[in-house]
Amino acid sequence: MTAFLDLPTLWAFIIAFAVFAYVVMDGFDLGIGILFPFFEPGPERDSAMNSVAPVWDGNETWLVLGGGGLMAAFPLAYAIILPALYAPIIAMVLALIFRGVAFEFRWRDPGHRRYWDFAFTTGSIVATLAQGITLGALLQGIAVEGRAYAGGWWDWLTPFSLLVGFSLVIGYALLGATWLVMKTEGVVQDHSYRLAGKLALGMIACIGVVSAATPFLSAAYYERWFDWPQVLFTAQVPLLVALCSGALLVGLARRWEYWPFLLTLALFGLCLLGLGISMFPHVVPSAVTVHEAAAPHASLLFMLVGASVLLPIILTYTGYSYWVFRGKTGPEGYH
Repeated sequence: MTAFLDLPTLWAFIIAFAVFAYVVMDGFDLGIGILFPFFEPGPERDSAMNSVAPVWDGNETWLVLGGGGLMAAFPLAYAIILPALYAPIIAMVLALIFRGVAFEFRWRDPGHRRYWDFAFTTGSIVATLAQGITLGALLQGIAVEGRAYAGGWWDWLTPFSLLVGFSLVIGYALLGATWLVMKTEGVVQDHSYRLAGKLALGMIACIGVVSAATPFLSAAYYERWFDWPQVLFTAQVPLLVALCSGALLVGLARRWEYWPFLLTLALFGLCLLGLGISMFPHVVPSAVTVHEAAAPHASLLFMLVGASVLLPIILTYTGYSYWVFRGKTGPEGYH
């Protein structure tokens, strides 16, 4: 039976799911860090941080699964991508550590809280920017010779990768603002509505610019998006983006509490779908496919057995934690 399973493709979807789960669950708390300077010190910032305090640690589980899954399931791709993107990946890891320390110490060292708040914001911005630059650098292509990275130290730093990095900062900030709309009330919620309205316009513009630039990075990208008859399918993605964008703006104007966050997640999901259309079946664009980079069949099958047990457990306890802390939050915690 396992002979009929396309395990490399299945693992590609598992890793894509882990990446999306990371964006869903860690994007909004990184976004809150990005927005932190826009809230007044004291009750406003405390309310914002309390809204993610019970769940933020577990959110990064998915980043570990995505990175670890890439190394285990596609070792050749891992060996090519990591040397190409060492700088932004190391910056991301250090920023996440710095941010995590600041998250804890702002409560335990109130005498220096403004410095921890600065560290929290800086770590959030740098981590998000590094993630976006990593994605942009991967999408624009990595120089490969034989089975190894053949580019230079600074190949990742281009106008396109910086554009994607900036766009992700705007996107995560919108996730953070819409999360606070859903989880807070009073002054913090009003402030979040105002921020979300501006950020929604910014994110829609960023999606448009990145989407317009991507097909021209590679002839293969252009063909996947515009060749007949597959254009009949790919054209549905920008159409859905336009519909979700319009619904998001309407929801914020009418002060809906839950739909703005869900519609922002839908926009991120459509962006991930667009990324898949551009790249699949390559894991290193235009160089290495998922089948060429995959680990041996027996290894993929062994890991699949473990993932089939662990993923439901992770999803269950994550869902339970969000259910327990489903209410509104204030400066003193949930109520």
